[in-house]
Amino acid sequence: MRDKVRECISYIRKITDFEPEIAMILGSGLGGYTRQMDEVICSIPYSRIPGFPVSTVSGHAGKFVMGYIKGVPVIFMDGRVHYYEGYAPEDVVLPVRVMRAMGAKVLFLTNAAGGLNEEYAPGSLVVLRDHVSLYVPNPLIGRNDPDEGVRFPDMTEVYDRSLRKIIADCASVKDIPISEGVYCQLSGPSYETPFEIMILSRLGVDLVGMSTVMEAITGHHLGMKVCGISLVTNMAAGISTQPLNHDEVKQAGKDSSEYFAVLVTDSLCAIKQHLDAEPHTVSKD
Repeated sequence: MRDKVRECISYIRKITDFEPEIAMILGSGLGGYTRQMDEVICSIPYSRIPGFPVSTVSGHAGKFVMGYIKGVPVIFMDGRVHYYEGYAPEDVVLPVRVMRAMGAKVLFLTNAAGGLNEEYAPGSLVVLRDHVSLYVPNPLIGRNDPDEGVRFPDMTEVYDRSLRKIIADCASVKDIPISEGVYCQLSGPSYETPFEIMILSRLGVDLVGMSTVMEAITGHHLGMKVCGISLVTNMAAGISTQPLNHDEVKQAGKDSSEYFAVLVTDSLCAIKQHLDAEPHTVSKD
């Protein structure tokens, strides 16, 4: 895996020496956020990077976009890759390893999710406080590189408590309703059955989706501060009486784009201030 990362970095560094502080993965329907950038340094399609996985899902542009938001150096994954697309777990999380190798200290995850918690409604925003990873392969299976992280990483607090508070505070200032919840990644690509949703609900799961957890585990293992926001695009099977489809996921992303953009921009700026105040909490080495 180290050789794969090195090959990707070698190609990217021929194009740019940009060094991000924050890496952000934009989920289904949320790719339009890159239009908020004040300065775009470069954009690189995944298909041009040697050995890099390519997004095949509608709503995922499939490119890195690098530049500045209010002076904050950020690398965006405009579209992610998923396990259900046929990629091995190590390829699903290769982008996280590459962004970390470029210098990113924070991994900011977003996704479109189905809501199990009946207090949610389509359009709700939820900060991730924990996850369930039992239903997808662990991306750390295989040989461990001790230069990247320990063999048996602690997962007590994957989603950094201080970053969760920053996001909640930013939402409060702009009067944007937000909750905290537990997210479960399932393999997809089929949606869940009502009985599966019932089981997960009884386990205390608030949100379900087909991404994010593998990336969060990897970022945490690499020493990044991890945070995440889910956009509830629909209520899950058995809670909603309507058939589920991907078009409503993309539409919900578009409908929420304005307040989502405000929250993300404010959060990025506040996280940058947090990093500046604690410059040695995460090393790039």
